[in-house]
Amino acid sequence: MTEARVRRVSLVILIIGLAASAAIYVRARPGPGNPLGYEPEDTKQYLREMEVYGGKANLIAQDIREGFTSLWHGKRLACTVAVITLLAAGGFWFAARPLPPPGEEDEPPRESPR
Repeated sequence: MTEARVRRVSLVILIIGLAASAAIYVRARPGPGNPLGYEPEDTKQYLREMEVYGGKANLIAQDIREGFTSLWHGKRLACTVAVITLLAAGGFWFAARPLPPPGEEDEPPRESPR
């Protein structure tokens, strides 16, 4: 692939991904509330029972799991898509660039005359 074509494809990946991210962000709605009126996971009793049964590691694992699953809903999904788009476009650009011709890497840098 030529440099111009690699740049164009990278730009197309960026435009499509960021447009999708913007559309997700605009259309995102808050999730439905709990019919109980509160989240049982936020009560001290629930947290204490989790700690008794699984220890501190259980509480940490629960926090990590909730944080990871929140990345796939609402406005956070838009941010996730934007980051994945940037990584995909940058990865494609890096992987598709042509390598320098053999022999150019071995030459010592030329010093400029003073």
